[in-house]
Amino acid sequence: MAYVVTENCILCKYTDCVAVCPVDCFYEGENMLVIHPDECIDCGVCEPECPAEAIKPDTEPGLEKWLSLNAEYAKTWPNITLKRDALPDAKEWDGKPGKEEKFSAEPGTGD
Repeated sequence: MAYVVTENCILCKYTDCVAVCPVDCFYEGENMLVIHPDECIDCGVCEPECPAEAIKPDTEPGLEKWLSLNAEYAKTWPNITLKRDALPDAKEWDGKPGKEEKFSAEPGTGD
């Protein structure tokens, strides 16, 4: 089992989760984060740290596409281990439906 970053991270990109991850398995895209499923040790410390509640255990039903997306982009995006400010409009986007169409495949800056 691993944890997976889901749609609500898009356009928010809070990084509270990366600061507590003991194995540094978060990777940064332009407008969201992903978790490398092969690096995640299923400790769960990241889940309660996410203000957007965008991190879920991969055992929850309906998360297959997000697990796939996390696995794909964790291979090419840079690793992020340090907490930084969320995106400027994060509070406005938090909880809004339909953010999947706003997903950017562009990498972030990483550490």
